[in-house]
Amino acid sequence: MDVSLGTFLSELFASPLLMITVLLTLGVIFVNGWTGAPNASATCIGTRSMGVRAAILSSAVFNFLGVLIMTKINHSVASTISNMVDFGGDTQKALIALCAALFSIVVYSVGASVLGIPTSESHSLIAGLTGSAIAVQNGLKGVNGAEWVKVLYGLVLSLVLGFVIGWVFCKLVTILCARLDRRKSNRFFQGAQIFGAAAMSFMHGAQDGQKFIGVLLLGVAFCNGVDNVSGVVIPIWLMILCSVVMGVGTSVGGERIIKSVGMDMVKLEKYQGFSADLAASFCLLLSSLFGIPVSTTHTKTCAIMGVGAVQRLSAINFGVVKDMVLTWIFTFPGCGLISFLMAKLFMAIF
Repeated sequence: MDVSLGTFLSELFASPLLMITVLLTLGVIFVNGWTGAPNASATCIGTRSMGVRAAILSSAVFNFLGVLIMTKINHSVASTISNMVDFGGDTQKALIALCAALFSIVVYSVGASVLGIPTSESHSLIAGLTGSAIAVQNGLKGVNGAEWVKVLYGLVLSLVLGFVIGWVFCKLVTILCARLDRRKSNRFFQGAQIFGAAAMSFMHGAQDGQKFIGVLLLGVAFCNGVDNVSGVVIPIWLMILCSVVMGVGTSVGGERIIKSVGMDMVKLEKYQGFSADLAASFCLLLSSLFGIPVSTTHTKTCAIMGVGAVQRLSAINFGVVKDMVLTWIFTFPGCGLISFLMAKLFMAIF
């Protein structure tokens, strides 16, 4: 399959369905960058190590680099997303269903926002692709269980590993710095916090950017009459396109989310913010290397909770924990059902 930029552009203008798929995917990438930036830089801002605009712009740059560099080194997350569902041999129907999946993500995200239900674009994407594949295949044969089970691993990783590593890192820092002068250690951790936020932004781009690269590759494959992307090498222009759109979305920022994640959930000091960023970045690196798609928001949130638990469990705002659980409860069946119905509707119309 030819995935050169010239071929892509000619197919883009020749196929309205591919055009819609690309526009919807880029729109979701933009929103992901918008909502992901605050999670990456929230602790850095919450501990007053950086100003809001400086942190968000830094996050935009490292999101860009994360998509570009990590996809070049290891694109297993993109492969997992591409291979977790089977849309069948009819690539025209598959492209229509892919459009339905992306449209359902937009519908679900807007509806959830109006109703005050927390969302995760990563989970919405997984649920949307799964629902539309089931609609096309008229059953669970549209789901690749071996790849989909990695999503379950991701839930465990983001919850358990994020919390545990956050606790361990923070505990180690507390022990190692117990005898240090407080003012000197604060100055050190202010700089370390900036590094941690940059690492978190880089890994956010590495994880979430690859997910949407996988979707765009599927769209191009279906347009070429190919029903899978096995063996396709991700072109550099696609990495740049996704990383630029995510970087632009990140630069828009989201101060309300910063306040919720970095200030309301746990009152953090600089060494705690550094521990949370480092723990979340480490978890995201592990999951990226093993091709496990995870929610960067939930990984960071659990790391912050682990850090807070070093002091005492009552330091955690369990209202935020409840929101995260609600995301899991509603997103997979909710977005999956919308995607299933949209795919059926789109296939009947087109």
